[in-house]
Amino acid sequence: MTQTSATADAGRRTPAGATNGIGLVHFGVPLGVAGLAGAWTAAQGALNASAWVPDGLWTIAGLLWLIFGALYIGRRLRTPGWFRADLHHPVLGPFAAYLPLIAVLLMTHFGQYLGRAAEPIVWVLVACSIVVAAQLFAHWLIGDVKIDYLHPGYFLPVVAAAFVSSIGLSSVGAHDGAIAAFGVGLFFWLVIGTIVTGRLITGGALPDQVKPTLAVLLVPPAVGGDAWIILSAGQANAVGYGFLGLLITLLLVQLVLIQAYRKVPVSISFWTFIFPIAASANFVIRWTAAAPFPGATAIAWAALGLATLAVATVAAVTLVPRR
Repeated sequence: MTQTSATADAGRRTPAGATNGIGLVHFGVPLGVAGLAGAWTAAQGALNASAWVPDGLWTIAGLLWLIFGALYIGRRLRTPGWFRADLHHPVLGPFAAYLPLIAVLLMTHFGQYLGRAAEPIVWVLVACSIVVAAQLFAHWLIGDVKIDYLHPGYFLPVVAAAFVSSIGLSSVGAHDGAIAAFGVGLFFWLVIGTIVTGRLITGGALPDQVKPTLAVLLVPPAVGGDAWIILSAGQANAVGYGFLGLLITLLLVQLVLIQAYRKVPVSISFWTFIFPIAASANFVIRWTAAAPFPGATAIAWAALGLATLAVATVAAVTLVPRR
């Protein structure tokens, strides 16, 4: 069996409910909306953007997370071992990280209304994220996960979740914990990034239904860059410039990949594009505020506008019923 056909076969062996009803991939919707909300929140401080836009987006993201979560869990409670089956799926398993990851993102906004309760809640959610990541990584180490099943979505539970945890912990003043989470993200970015990049370069092409995960390559420099700027109290420094260079390079790669993306059939998996785009806009906004230069404000608004347009477009083609 070739690598491409093996990945496609794994995609067909979807856990019950992943394509019938709400599955893990559907959580890309609230994640994308939360990512855009984060970008608008950054714009509120850096560009004096209106507060009602991020407030509305955070509310929508929270409601979608709750509704999708209830539907996802409720449909599976009668099936023994349902979460483990989803977690161990070679293609969809990494998307289990969506559940706690989105919750931590939501707390970066709603935590301000919870007073002293915010910090312990964030720690609990970070702990849940760690548990999911540990189970996945342990399965990857000893399970039957072939190299041809790998895709950039494997960044989500151990890299993206770690950087998001750093941002969440920073939002409640847990600076030491935020640094620790940031270090975890860097470590797994190197480890998983090396393996996944090797598979992408030497293996067969990803099947169409998995190709949107190539956009996840933007997540480590974008979300890691956001986390670093927050840890640096909004100051530009050498490490930040490193994240900037990586993000620009990978954004150029994404531009080259547009031709390949155009061949992908429209589906809910298109929401995989949104969080990387929104996180990149968030970083651009924060970076232009930290290291201003002529035209920086226009670039920041352009990045925010493109991210907002991307969300509106993907929502229109995937969520609006067709006649």
